Amino acid sequence: MNDEQIIELYWQRNEIAIQATKTKYGSYCYTIANNILGSSEDADECVNDTWLRAWNSIPPQRPARLRMFLAKITRNLSFNKFKAKRAKKRGSGEIEIVLDELEECLADKTHVESAYQAKELGQSINQFVRTLSERDGNIFVRRYFFTESVADISERFRMTPNNVLVVLSRTRQKLKTHLEREGYAV
Repeated sequence: MNDEQIIELYWQRNEIAIQATKTKYGSYCYTIANNILGSSEDADECVNDTWLRAWNSIPPQRPARLRMFLAKITRNLSFNKFKAKRAKKRGSGEIEIVLDELEECLADKTHVESAYQAKELGQSINQFVRTLSERDGNIFVRRYFFTESVADISERFRMTPNNVLVVLSRTRQKLKTHLEREGYAV
């Protein structure tokens, strides 16, 4: 079943939409959640919450790209669960490393927390990613949006882990320069 058919089922409030979404995107969403949380139980919970959130969001929303729509929901739910677990001093995983790596590009976290500034920052980062080569952009997004491990990225792009780390380091430095030019305190 293609995405338009699945979305149409949501609009018709047909519960088959959820099963079709699970079948087509279940492992994709699970991978995103598990990369962030490092726990299969928590990942399963976030993925199940993703289906509920999609059901409650479509309609009124009609996503142009269902895959990315679901990825964003899964990612946000996973980050929220991660933050809750972190507050309880439990768990760790790839996300700790990813956040540490990106920390050098961002200033004081409270400075960036307002919704408007966060939206502008997101747009600036998206603009920056579009300036990268296809490979470097994909590596950056895989690491910092999907929180894939360096080992997984190196395997996917047939690179050594050290080469991936060099690409990420150089890209973070370019991002830092880009953000400074855009007026963000780094």
